[in-house]
Amino acid sequence: LDTTLRDGEQTPGVSLSAEDKVEIAIKLAKLGVDIIEAGSAITSDGEREAIKAVIKALRKKGYNTEVASYCRIKQEDIDFALECGVYSIHLVVPVSDLHIKQRLEKDRETVRQMAVEMTEYAKSKGLTVEISGEDASRADFEYLKSVYAACIEAGADRICFCDTVGLLVPEKSYEIFKELAAAFNVPVAVHCHDDFGFATANTLAALRAGASQAHVTINGIGERAGNASMEEVVMSLEKLYGYGTGIELKNIYSVSRLVSKLTKIQVAPNKAIVGGNAFTHEAGIHVHGLIAKTSTYEPIKPEIIGRQRKIVLGKHAGRSSVILALKELGLDVSDEQLNEIVNRIKDLGDKGKCVTDADFEAVVETVLNLATKTRIELIGATIVSGNNVTPISSIELEIDGKKILRAGVGVGPVDAAFSAIRSCLSEFVEFSDIKLEQYHVDAITGGTKSLVRVQVEFSKNDKTVSAQSAGTDIFMESVKAILESINRLVK
Repeated sequence: LDTTLRDGEQTPGVSLSAEDKVEIAIKLAKLGVDIIEAGSAITSDGEREAIKAVIKALRKKGYNTEVASYCRIKQEDIDFALECGVYSIHLVVPVSDLHIKQRLEKDRETVRQMAVEMTEYAKSKGLTVEISGEDASRADFEYLKSVYAACIEAGADRICFCDTVGLLVPEKSYEIFKELAAAFNVPVAVHCHDDFGFATANTLAALRAGASQAHVTINGIGERAGNASMEEVVMSLEKLYGYGTGIELKNIYSVSRLVSKLTKIQVAPNKAIVGGNAFTHEAGIHVHGLIAKTSTYEPIKPEIIGRQRKIVLGKHAGRSSVILALKELGLDVSDEQLNEIVNRIKDLGDKGKCVTDADFEAVVETVLNLATKTRIELIGATIVSGNNVTPISSIELEIDGKKILRAGVGVGPVDAAFSAIRSCLSEFVEFSDIKLEQYHVDAITGGTKSLVRVQVEFSKNDKTVSAQSAGTDIFMESVKAILESINRLVK
């Protein structure tokens, strides 16, 4: 069960439009998840419209993926879910005394009876019902089992144990789910949060003990420290436990990137499986090993999840790294030239500079005396932006000796500039193949006059290039970095 669109959207600062939810849901269905928790129908009119749109889009494309709504043990929640046309509900029952007494201001028996009544009501309306024990890891275990038993008798189809604030450890998780799987004849699900960094480990322990369903989110997003990460759970099952999940592994990375883009939550570089550094290598000894056999420093091939291996250059780079990078450029060099290139790269790294593809190519061109005039030269750039004003950028370029002036609009100054650049290049370059993969801004110094560094990464077919520019004007440095990258792709 993927809850990116519900628990994932509860990440502070995240709000997905109906169009966003539809786009992600289609990707999830293509990925092969069994159940999509599309939201909580009680939330708002907009949320209900989004859930309806998700169901309509999936059915139109021929996907029979089960779509669920999160519901409290209240009839109004179930009625709104029914209005949306969902096939199932995730009926969440507070089961710890902390939640029962302090949050609901009720007693155990009342809450259990409410859960039974709402289960019966939902079943009478033809819904599949999954009963979740909220804050189950702090609940009295015998009471928790009594709630499950009563709801199953009332018709519940599945039960779920929620480690709501991430208090489980793998050993305890295994014990709990072994007992639950033995005690009940319905599927048992696990829902873990990552407050102590154990969400994936606890999920795997539960599955090993007999749970048959895992609640996950793409990139592990969710409230506070997030939920169990779909990509970590799936790849651990597939590659460490040898268990087939039915997930289309080659689509994992593209879904991760889409969710990151639409939620505006950057994936940490060191994030397992989908982080920017997961298949990126700099140290010379690592690259030397990779050239001999990729498995020396990679647990899986990046292509399995739709990624590509990346070699970066810096002060840790060795001859092997530089030779590999030169081969990608189709260049052969003498030992003397190679040593000079390696030394210059290390010197840049020692000065604290991130060595981009553009930097590397500039070093090579200098050492080999290959410098040529770039196809695209920036003549001028302006931006008009402010409150209640749609950002408008004017860009003048010289392309292959011809001056072109175009304007563009966007959601922000940089987006407007990129739109204008695309317009300028439209008659010279097939821009549909060029994709902006990353855009990142860092403050180098403090204060209102601080220096900023803009880093961008573009791809065209199988080639990816990065570039950066530093200065006091984010807009201008963004334009320069974008044009430097594009120049490297279209020269």
